[in-house]
Amino acid sequence: MTRIDARAQDQLRPVEIIPNINKFAEGSCLIRCGNTHVLCCASVEDKPPRHVPEGEGWVTAEYSMLPRANRERSRRDISKLKLNGRSAEIQRLIGRALRSVVDMKKLGPWNITIDCDVLQGDGGTRTASITGGFVAMMLAFQKMQKAGQITELPVSGYVAAVSAGIVNDEALLDLCYEEDSSAMVDLNCVMDDQGRLIEIQGTGEERPFTLDEQQKLVELCHKGILELQAIQKSVLE
Repeated sequence: MTRIDARAQDQLRPVEIIPNINKFAEGSCLIRCGNTHVLCCASVEDKPPRHVPEGEGWVTAEYSMLPRANRERSRRDISKLKLNGRSAEIQRLIGRALRSVVDMKKLGPWNITIDCDVLQGDGGTRTASITGGFVAMMLAFQKMQKAGQITELPVSGYVAAVSAGIVNDEALLDLCYEEDSSAMVDLNCVMDDQGRLIEIQGTGEERPFTLDEQQKLVELCHKGILELQAIQKSVLE
């Protein structure tokens, strides 16, 4: 099949990560995955949550979409006096993904909050938030190390995420909105730079899918994630 933007089935959308986009945040970047643009800012505070053991740190995330990030305006959560259920689910995913590679003892008594704000959404906002959120977090860690707040970077590896799906019975990498909205199967995958799975979210939207199809989608995601991590490293190293 010919994709909407003429990409190959296993090809990512054009990806750009612009670091230090916010002068006030300890770490920040703007990630662009095709027409999906997410601002990621990492803030450092010296007050971890109460549930964290003494002397250890914590990493958490918040996620939201600006009212005109989509084709039609959406109401701000504050106007509804409650957090959107989708936003709550996504920010928990981002937090889990980033915490999976952070040693909280090495981090010490610091709380890192990653704010992911979608400026423009065209599919894959949660995966872009994880990929960009990791860069913002690492930039904050680098700044903390230079300031003597931590002695070493408290991470075991890189984290990135991407989507894949089955559209018209074809397995495709990195779905844009039009592809995602018509996908028979939709899958989001988070991995570290050793190729280990952190999280898979797969759904049969129009039909069930087989284990072979799931494996094909995960393999596509692995290819894309390796490419995303190479971009992350070019920004951070």
